[in-house]
Formats: sequence, structure tokens, C-alpha cells
Amino acid sequence: MLHPSPPVTESKILRLRLLASHENPKIRESVASNYNTPDDVFFALALDADEGVRACLARNEATPCDVLRALATDKSETVRGWVAVNFFVPADVMEQLASDRSRTVRSLVKWKSELAEVG
Repeated sequence: MLHPSPPVTESKILRLRLLASHENPKIRESVASNYNTPDDVFFALALDADEGVRACLARNEATPCDVLRALATDKSETVRGWVAVNFFVPADVMEQLASDRSRTVRSLVKWKSELAEVG
């Protein structure tokens, strides 16, 4: 039996805000991966210099659509690839990624669309 997560409290949100600017990128990645991260923190982390932080944002299903739109033009192929496979990415972003300069990203878009047809 799974144990329910503890409730999200003001102090948890405050910790996420504080950790979002931590010097260690792995800690910022954990904030970027958290479903309870506030939207303004998601937007700030989209500008993070660390590719791993941006990739965690791109694969987080709680990341706001406007952040995913921004990440769809990220310089990193890895980040754009994670955007492509995020279940909640808007259709206009998928269309944009379908013509991405990266063959890998285009392949992920195609794979995801074929998966959707089967399901």
C-alpha cells in the first residue's frame, strides 16, 4: 500500500523557492522536477544556465504550457527532446518541434504521435 504524500504547506513552498536558487544544480533539478513548484519559479528556472535543470522542467508534467513553449526553442537538443515527449505540451509546440533542426527531436515527435494513434 502506498502512503499518501504529506500536504503541501506554506513552508514547503518557501523551501522550494529558496532551493531554486541553490548553487548546486542537482538541488535546482529537484525543484524543477517537483509538481508543487510555483509557476513563477518554473519560469525563473527556464532561464537556468544548467541544461539538467531545464531538462527536468521540460519533462515535468506540472510545468506551465508557456514555459514548455519557451523550452521548445532551447539551445539544448536534450531539453527540446524532453519537451517533445511531455504529455502536456501544447499542439502548436508539437508542430514547431516536428520541424526542429535536430533529427532526434523530430524522431521523438514522430514516435509520440505514433504512440498516440495506437492508444
